[in-house]
Amino acid sequence: MRHDFPLFDMLQVYRSPCSLFSGLNNAVSIPTLKNWERREMRKSRREPALCRGRVVRVPAGSLVRVVGTELVIPCNVSDYDGPSEQNFDWSFSASGSSFVELASTWEAGFPAQQYRERLQRGDILLRRTANDAVELHIKNVQHSDQGHYKCSTPSTDATVQGNYEDTVQVKVLSDALHVAASPQPSPGPSLREGEPFELRCSASTTSPLHTHLALQWEVRRGPARRSILSLTHEGRFRPGPGYEQRYRGGDDAWTLWGATVPPLRVPALSSDQGSYRCIVSEWIGEQGNWQEIQEKAVDVATVVIQPTVLRAAVARNVSVAEGKDLGLACNITTDRADDVRPEVTWSFSRTPDSLLPGSRVLARLDRDSLVHSSPRVALSHVDARSYHLLVRDVSKENAGYYFCHVALWTPGHNRTWHKVAEAVSAPAAVTVTWLEPDYQVYLNASKVPEFSDDLTELECGIVDVKNPEASVRFTVSWYYRVNRRNDDVVTSELLAVMNGDWTLKYGERSKQRAREGDFIFSKEHPDTFNFRIQRTTEEDRGNYYCVVSAWTKQRNNSWVKSKDVFSKPINIFWALEDSVLVVKARQPKPFFAAGNTFEMTCKVSSKNIKSPRYSVLITAEKPVGDLSSPNETKYIISLDQDSVVKLENWTDASRVDGVVLEKVQEDEFRYRMYQTQVSDAGLYRCVVTAWSPVRGSLWREAATSLSNPIEIDFQTSGPIFNASVHSDTPSVIRGDLIKLFCIITVEGAALDPDDMAFDVSWFAVHSFGLDKAPVLLSSLDRKGIVNTAQRDWKSSLSLERMSMLEFLLQVHGSEDQDFGNYYCSVTPWVKSPTGSWQKEAEIQSKPIFITVKMDVLNAFKYPLLIGIGLSTVIGLLSCLIGYCSSHWCCKKEVQETRRERRRLMSMEMD
Repeated sequence: MRHDFPLFDMLQVYRSPCSLFSGLNNAVSIPTLKNWERREMRKSRREPALCRGRVVRVPAGSLVRVVGTELVIPCNVSDYDGPSEQNFDWSFSASGSSFVELASTWEAGFPAQQYRERLQRGDILLRRTANDAVELHIKNVQHSDQGHYKCSTPSTDATVQGNYEDTVQVKVLSDALHVAASPQPSPGPSLREGEPFELRCSASTTSPLHTHLALQWEVRRGPARRSILSLTHEGRFRPGPGYEQRYRGGDDAWTLWGATVPPLRVPALSSDQGSYRCIVSEWIGEQGNWQEIQEKAVDVATVVIQPTVLRAAVARNVSVAEGKDLGLACNITTDRADDVRPEVTWSFSRTPDSLLPGSRVLARLDRDSLVHSSPRVALSHVDARSYHLLVRDVSKENAGYYFCHVALWTPGHNRTWHKVAEAVSAPAAVTVTWLEPDYQVYLNASKVPEFSDDLTELECGIVDVKNPEASVRFTVSWYYRVNRRNDDVVTSELLAVMNGDWTLKYGERSKQRAREGDFIFSKEHPDTFNFRIQRTTEEDRGNYYCVVSAWTKQRNNSWVKSKDVFSKPINIFWALEDSVLVVKARQPKPFFAAGNTFEMTCKVSSKNIKSPRYSVLITAEKPVGDLSSPNETKYIISLDQDSVVKLENWTDASRVDGVVLEKVQEDEFRYRMYQTQVSDAGLYRCVVTAWSPVRGSLWREAATSLSNPIEIDFQTSGPIFNASVHSDTPSVIRGDLIKLFCIITVEGAALDPDDMAFDVSWFAVHSFGLDKAPVLLSSLDRKGIVNTAQRDWKSSLSLERMSMLEFLLQVHGSEDQDFGNYYCSVTPWVKSPTGSWQKEAEIQSKPIFITVKMDVLNAFKYPLLIGIGLSTVIGLLSCLIGYCSSHWCCKKEVQETRRERRRLMSMEMD
């Protein structure tokens, strides 16, 4: 019986296995001995043993072998757990009744004479696989080896338990399997990708038993062999590793394998190259168990796949102007002239390596001649081997590398396609040139500061513009660089930058001052940019320059910077010199008497002060030798930089209009004091402050200077006043009246009492020393008006004039807090010959210490009387309570019980 198995016709049998095996009468399968042994061992474990002793096992049923093959019969002992090796004896019987010794593991003379020669040649041997298992190997099986084989093990047990031998039948068949390679049709073993090829293998068997044939195709590439596809003895197709996808794919050529006559043409792939081998095995089945009884192989053919030559070429360097169209041609060279279809893909990348990520596909022409392209890109088929790419309206973004990727496809069966070759062209470097605007930038300082706080204004202009385009706009960036006297490298600091969308961003140096309005960046004309510093400081001195950027509009309406032009720097600098302010005071009338007008002028000169304005303050100091207030400087009147006059510490209410301060010129001021008095004697000065304008209405203090002093000195021979304090009771008891007399004495020229008046004030220092500040108690002016200060304790004050030169202060209901040093302050007023009152210098008396004592008897009189009265009342009340308690509450009445007149005494007597 003969069967032909085309290599590419086998898969169809999987779909209709009866078509192949309907003519095979003798298909039987036997698995390999190792698989059979596992199933037998599992079966022996599942079956319950008839006895709990030793059991010898050989394969169940019968074994079938072909003449010339090797026979292997395993034998093992179950339920054996001895430490030593188990001995086995093998016997053979052709009929199954009388056995002849064949081989033994422990007795050398056990085999019969007819088998010793084969044993010596090694054709028959025993191979131990375990302590309780052994295999019988018979090489080159002959027909005489057909029969029954018995495996037994000698027993040394005292009691026989179990089965000590087992028998298996072996059948030997003649070699009836024939395998041969069928003649191969064209185109021969050497072919190209996509060309069909066909391999055939024929197999037949004349076995008298019902056997099955199995087929397997192998390919060898070098030392490695790979299984392609196999048809099992059960009629199932199994693809080899790596061929599952081609076998299962509905459009793949491998799904055509297994077709019957006429054979189908299948396109070859480059991976199909190698030496092909056909392996046929014969199987027999008995009681559901399959075993392989024979296997043969034959080399069919060696297939050589010639690679397809494919090259793609493009122009290497291309330059195109911005806004123009870019055209590239991809020329294909191949040695294929048959029915192949190209697939062309144009891609773009920023780098010359097309395999790196970031490349994108521009256009693609598939094998069905359908074009897939992106916007503003076209792909056309110029001729059979040329494909043209067109990119419209190129911009800078189109500069880069272009690749042409070509793939050749050949048609297969069931509308499938197979890629036979692919190639990628060398990159075409495309450079996009554009007509950038040509222009120059100048920087001009329209306002240059000469002092701090001056205005600085810089103007950055664009001139000599060439190649202007409507899609170009100009922006500016401002930079600052500090001046250095040495050659140190100084980095520039960004002040502000304007982007292509007209947004302005400030640098760290200018952010805060721009928010405050001190830095102003503006564009007053299309070709002019301005930078203004409202108040230039010393830190702003340095070099300034601007950078004008040209921006080009892109197709997506975005703006890309195309050019930067730097201006020459401008140095903003002024010398730092100290501000100088000089004030000179003079007295036009150096000699005058009391009651006349005092006049003083102050002349101001300044240097290194911008647009100064002056404020003037008139001060007065007591002359040297005056101990009434030696370190006191009195502020009289002031005039600020806006010519506003203000009275400072001028407290004489009767002479509010007696002082005048006025501006004669911008740098000259005049002070007048009318009806001068003796108390006005002292040193007078002008304190002048220079102010510079800041931001229009604001002013900054630039310098302050003090003039020379002008002294008012009255040369008079008038009276001399003295003051003293007297008290008849310097030590009093608390609650007593304290009387203090302030006595004024006059020395020198005698005055009419009507020409004198006094302002008297009383002060107290409530401490043993004079370390605390004095407290004003009461005052009486020359008009007789009394003012008394508020007090925090119960004692009260009264002040009265006893005579023209004597004043009395009384403290009523004195308290402990009234102790301390008391003194009076007197300001004399003398009427001048002109009839005006002149205030003399203030005089103070020496302090007198007043002590306030406590009256002990009076202090304890009332508490003592109250204590005696309370203790008397409490004693009488205690006596009364005790008497009542003893008389009414503690009295006990005792009632005598009546005694019975018996001889025995009552228990009460006991």
